[in-house]
Amino acid sequence: MACVGVFVAYLPVTTVSVSLPAIQRALDASTAQLSWVSDAFVLPMAALILTAGVFGDAHGRKKVYQAGLALSGLGALVALCAQNIELVWAGQALAGVGSAALLPTTLALISHAVPDPRERGRFIGLWATALTAALALGPLIAGVVLDHFGWRWIYLLPVPASLLAAVCAARLLTDSRAPGSRRLDWPGQTTAALAITALVYGIIEGGATSFTEPKVMVALSTAAVAAVAFVLVERSSADPMLDLSLFRSPAFTATTLIAMISFLGLIGFFFALSLYFGMVQHLSTLDAAWRLLTVTVVPLALGAPVGRLVHRVSSRLLIPGGLLVTSVALLSLTGIDAHTSFGSLAWRLALLGLGLAFVITPMTATAVSSVPYHQAGMAAAGNNAFRQVGGALGPAILGALLSAKAVDALPGHLTDAGLTGATVRQVADVADHDGIGAVAGMNLGADTPRVLTALSDAFLDGLQLCLTVAAVLTLLAAVVGTLLLRRPDHPTPTKPAEHSPKTSETPSPVG
Repeated sequence: MACVGVFVAYLPVTTVSVSLPAIQRALDASTAQLSWVSDAFVLPMAALILTAGVFGDAHGRKKVYQAGLALSGLGALVALCAQNIELVWAGQALAGVGSAALLPTTLALISHAVPDPRERGRFIGLWATALTAALALGPLIAGVVLDHFGWRWIYLLPVPASLLAAVCAARLLTDSRAPGSRRLDWPGQTTAALAITALVYGIIEGGATSFTEPKVMVALSTAAVAAVAFVLVERSSADPMLDLSLFRSPAFTATTLIAMISFLGLIGFFFALSLYFGMVQHLSTLDAAWRLLTVTVVPLALGAPVGRLVHRVSSRLLIPGGLLVTSVALLSLTGIDAHTSFGSLAWRLALLGLGLAFVITPMTATAVSSVPYHQAGMAAAGNNAFRQVGGALGPAILGALLSAKAVDALPGHLTDAGLTGATVRQVADVADHDGIGAVAGMNLGADTPRVLTALSDAFLDGLQLCLTVAAVLTLLAAVVGTLLLRRPDHPTPTKPAEHSPKTSETPSPVG
């Protein structure tokens, strides 16, 4: 049930990512609006995951698990019926809240069933494999659907999947709670959600317009103030949502930073690459899906074996090594162009997947084992929360970089293509006001092929910048891992106090 839950939680990530060009064409959406399609899902997931873990500890994890399935299905249903981009955002947001509930409780199910932390590493590997399977199958599902139906039908599968999983959960799962009494930290929740939302909003809108716009400056200032308030609130709280003393552990600090940076690059990469396949190579969604599958099939195949390696090979070798391979893969992708063949692209994408395989599973296991047992739940919840913050920032930051660079480079490429000043100004104005996606829909008669060629070249300039930034951030994360993952994992008992199988009060790695 843990694997089913995380599969449902992550299925919308790549299913929607590869469908963005189709959604853009159907709803006439700008690049900034497309960024919000992804972030409307990831933002509530990042903002509410800690609260969901605490709520499960206090009121029962089975209830939160079932609520997560219900919200995931409801969100998919809303997006399935959407007639405009705003309703798509609403559906994505509901599904994101559902995923926020599912992620901590799926790990709680594993902790409840497998109290031995060494044995648990193997099951966390299976959990990570299910997560990767959702990322891998999402593009294929979207590709098959879009080849035969409209874009809305990509949201059909999560509806019956959530319903069926909820029925199975009602019969198969017993409920559990954390020991003691935990309360929801509303001040911490409010300030965290405000900081995350304001930051992502400011980055998206700043990339679409200008970072000197008043609304953007207000958003970024609000994010900074809310972040400071969150730290102050958590330091003074008797029952904090995230105990800041966790960051005294170098290993926990390292895995938290690595989780945020790696998912920033991964989700942002899927966002940018799906647009590359649609706007530059003009591939169908299914053809794009087969290419994206190359990234995810490697960690899917290696998830369980890496899970077995977690307690045999030092995390300071596994994680920085995987990040170094990921960085090399991202740099190799800067050499692609409009005519890059699948064969030439495949080895680069497979190399990226190989690097991620040695990062995803050890991150959670290391975060849990780097702190005392009674804090293991909060440690894993914090790691997951920062991972989702990175996932929210990925499309925002990389989308803003891509759009800004492409818009800036477009006039030069139009001139190089031999277009006149009037046409260059017309196309540049459309790109400035409506984004580069709007340029692809312009009809300029005989000049249209040259405009599209210039647009592809400008997009590639933006993509290369995104990949370079992602590679540098990943390399920085590898350095952080090398420096901070030096101490041995915090010794944890193999088993908590004896408990009844049906009424276990075992602390879980979810908060």
